[in-house]
Amino acid sequence: MARPRQTLLSRERIVEVAAALVDAEGLEAVSVRRLATELGVAGPSLYNHFATKNEILDAVADAVVAQVDVSFFATHGWQDALRLWARSYHAVLSAHPNIVPVLAQGPGRRPAALAMADTVYGGLIAGGWPPARATHIGALMRYLVTGSALGSFALGFDEDPQVYAERYPHLRDAHLLAEHRRSVDEGAFELGLETVVTGLEALKNGVLR
Repeated sequence: MARPRQTLLSRERIVEVAAALVDAEGLEAVSVRRLATELGVAGPSLYNHFATKNEILDAVADAVVAQVDVSFFATHGWQDALRLWARSYHAVLSAHPNIVPVLAQGPGRRPAALAMADTVYGGLIAGGWPPARATHIGALMRYLVTGSALGSFALGFDEDPQVYAERYPHLRDAHLLAEHRRSVDEGAFELGLETVVTGLEALKNGVLR
């Protein structure tokens, strides 16, 4: 009798399935047992590729970061490069919001995340920023992008107008925000991005101290 065909297992396949689980159900859905079931393998076989669940989540986070376009720093001035990179970063994280808490911990030893940090830092140095300021700018941009992807401002308000009618007169239209989620959330991100870049330009030119 022929041997039954066994599922081929690889790091890439594990990450692919784990990423799908994170996207669909959140970080809590990922466990060795659940992944083994989804992959059709015995649980211990996963340990041939990853030592812990956290290593798997790190790999998922790095696979997400690898989708961010950092090429702009080689072709644009630092201002436009920051804008274009931040928009790409924001778009990628907005498509995978459940992994953002892992990404917010920093690049750690993740290759794609470290490569992105290296490119951004190098682009800022090439643009004339001193090392300390380049580090601050990289951190600031990460705060802006990850913060904007963690949740929706517009969806944070109740749709019942009576919640605000008497006690919060300045929020009397807050119940309408959910209907305009995209314009509110994207508008806020773009305003923040432009404010940061414009402020950095003024700082670099000596207008701000």
